[in-house]
Amino acid sequence: MIISKEELIKILKDTLVIFCITLAAGLGLGFVYELTKNPIAKQEAQAQADACNEVFKEVGKSGELETVETLTFNPIEVNDAISRKLKNEGYEVAYVDSVYEAKKSDGTLYGYVIGVTSTSGYGGNITFYMGITTENMLKGISILSISETPGLGMNAENVLVPQFRNKKLEEFKVVKTGAVSSDEIDAITSATITSNAVTNGVNTGVRYYNILSEGGME
Repeated sequence: MIISKEELIKILKDTLVIFCITLAAGLGLGFVYELTKNPIAKQEAQAQADACNEVFKEVGKSGELETVETLTFNPIEVNDAISRKLKNEGYEVAYVDSVYEAKKSDGTLYGYVIGVTSTSGYGGNITFYMGITTENMLKGISILSISETPGLGMNAENVLVPQFRNKKLEEFKVVKTGAVSSDEIDAITSATITSNAVTNGVNTGVRYYNILSEGGME
């Protein structure tokens, strides 16, 4: 097939136009990315710090959660050796995916924020932070991501989270007849799977911390 000179010029012009449009779009996207990446990074860092602070808050006189200790949070690597040990011990339905050192304003270690993902939720993974002090107290947990059944498992924030505030570290278990001891957690009505998923995740985080505080796995 022979292409005429006019057709060739048209093809070249069309190609050039498409190239210019693509180039302009690419440059525009690059400019927007450079313009917004720092503000986005700051917002993400602030959201992360807020979530970390949440797990160390305590109930004040007004009944609302209040910050009682000014803390800074430094991320540290998840210890693969500890993670493998947890699996070998049977902690297979949840895993630790992030860890932060929580330090006081004078630089002393106050505790750790441990990020946990539980894989046994009814509607999928449940991700949360938990705050543990060097005095072996679970100060609280904060759910970051959950997609359970509305009106049932989605009540975890109101039913389960308060039960994990200011608890001494131990292996927790879910009960349906009302908690009578410190290691028992009242299940959400008609949402035992969600209750177990969160509780198993907390137990995984507690065990991770215990090994970490003993020196970790070399």
